[in-house]
Amino acid sequence: MLPSLFISHGSPMLALNKTPAHEFLRELGTRLAPKAVVVISAHWESLTLNVSSSSQPETIHDFGGFPRELFACQYPAPGEPMLAERLTILLGAEAVDRGFDHGAWVPLSLMFPDANVPVVSLSLPVRWSNAELVRLGEQLSVLREEGILLIGSGSLTHNLYEMMPQDSPMPGWVDEFAQWVNHQLISDDRAALLNWESAPNARKNHPTPEHFLPLLVAMGAGGQATQLHHSVEHGVLAMDVYQFV
Repeated sequence: MLPSLFISHGSPMLALNKTPAHEFLRELGTRLAPKAVVVISAHWESLTLNVSSSSQPETIHDFGGFPRELFACQYPAPGEPMLAERLTILLGAEAVDRGFDHGAWVPLSLMFPDANVPVVSLSLPVRWSNAELVRLGEQLSVLREEGILLIGSGSLTHNLYEMMPQDSPMPGWVDEFAQWVNHQLISDDRAALLNWESAPNARKNHPTPEHFLPLLVAMGAGGQATQLHHSVEHGVLAMDVYQFV
């Protein structure tokens, strides 16, 4: 049975820059052979839950100020309309025509560069409670037994207002929060994670919550957590990957 994953997708430049996180995702993909991927990204926010039903999702370049070569990147993985239809029924969601935002295509382009694994995107219903997002993951967990990989794509820490140069030292407020989250995940303290907003420096690390919330979905879809990768970019982006088995 496949795990569910939480992936800190970081800057869109992760697709091009051969950082430790870039290289790790390249290697991680070689260990997995999913029949399809269901991904919930911090960059598709919604009021209600939506499912992408597109058979050929476009690559969305939902960012600005980056090199031209990044805008030239395409990720032509197919959609899976039959799986999307099943999910709309299972989850009581709405089917929409939606492409891959960079929270989806950047990590997937590293993990599965041949773009031959079908992908279905879920939106992130930002008005849902933490408990409702965990419950969403629990509903999705049955897919793991069918060889479908579940990915929550966000960031363990995400404060772009405090962005520092590449390879800057990690500030204490980033390290404290990242260590708190890691401890709760490894010890499987889900009650603490349901109240993650009370963690040390939670608001400093997440002025808005959308990059943390995919972790709750991934957690709900799996069991015990294992940290697969940890690195830091620009001093403030903890580029962690967790699997839930």
